Amino acid sequence: MNGKILIVEDEEKLARFIEMELQYEDYEVEKAGDGRTGLALAQSDAFDLVLLDIMLPELNGIEVLRRLRKTSAIPVILLTARDTVMDKVTGLDGGADDYITKPFAIEELLARIRAALRKKPASDSGQADSGVLRIGRLALDPARHAVTMDDTPLELTKREFDLLQMLMENKGIVLSRDRLLEQVWGYDYQGETNAVDVYIRFLRSKIDDAFEVKYIYTVRGVGYTLRDGESEHE
Repeated sequence: MNGKILIVEDEEKLARFIEMELQYEDYEVEKAGDGRTGLALAQSDAFDLVLLDIMLPELNGIEVLRRLRKTSAIPVILLTARDTVMDKVTGLDGGADDYITKPFAIEELLARIRAALRKKPASDSGQADSGVLRIGRLALDPARHAVTMDDTPLELTKREFDLLQMLMENKGIVLSRDRLLEQVWGYDYQGETNAVDVYIRFLRSKIDDAFEVKYIYTVRGVGYTLRDGESEHE
């Protein structure tokens, strides 16, 4: 079995179609037709990934995602007929791992599912803690999905957390924008090409600027790297 997937979708025909395709690919599948039921199932920790529609009865998908992210880092792919930039930004900033717009080719959905599962934290696969990453005053705990600076918790979105983790795991190595897009944003990202630059600015505002240190460096024409923090006053 490739994993257990929860489909939260109120269009029964679409949910059944996705269920059959996933079962054919050797996934175990469970379905929920409204947001409240879907949230309860997702919080049970019995699934490896959630396919979550935005337009749902009871609770909409964005609210389901918001509540789920308080306790879980389970991969979530949003399914929606809405294709506005604001919907995408809201979903991704809310902690979604990916976003696919209806109608979609089932092959693309399967590829995005595989990509999201590959990025799943090692601790979820039964290994002991993936280990707290520490660089200077900055600490990132993948298992708890927590980041601290001098023991002060930092509020990061899922995307910001994933980007920071990638930089910390490759301390001192310059990572290109293309590599960051591939590793953090996932398979066949079709969004704005400056997404990496935008999220780097978000991280700098929450870490470098807020604590008057320098962790994130730009290597012009190449990409970004993270080094031991230096005081801005040094």
